[in-house]
Amino acid sequence: MSSFSHIDKDGKANMVDVGSKAVQQRTAIASGFISLEPGTISLIKENQIKKGDVLTVAEVAGIQAAKQTSVLIPLCHPLQITKADVNTEIVDEANNRGVRVKARVKCNGQTGVEMEALTAVSTALLTIYDMCKAVDNQMVITNIHLLEKEKI
Repeated sequence: MSSFSHIDKDGKANMVDVGSKAVQQRTAIASGFISLEPGTISLIKENQIKKGDVLTVAEVAGIQAAKQTSVLIPLCHPLQITKADVNTEIVDEANNRGVRVKARVKCNGQTGVEMEALTAVSTALLTIYDMCKAVDNQMVITNIHLLEKEKI
């Protein structure tokens, strides 16, 4: 028997059976960053990007993505998410310019919401990229990672 939880005895991908696990309140927080040119940051601040309000659209896209994670990631369980917060923050420092995205996802379930938080962050960052690509060809998405997970 394999020691990997998502591989069966024949080495094939397998969705883990979480049916016998206790329902617990679970929370995950993830973060990521997209670097932007100074001019792009100014356009975002002034709401002058042609596609609209970049930060609000990115936050909503992240929430939608968290709810769709099991559709996108094959071995993720569909979860009843009780809360998804996605927050964007403009960072405009000399050597660090861009937008930091942070997502916090909660559910009461038998498995964690790490993938939902990471998917929310990734999608929010991709949305920023999509909305700004006409004015900035130097964007780089970096440092998408899990900050914290908890079960109570």
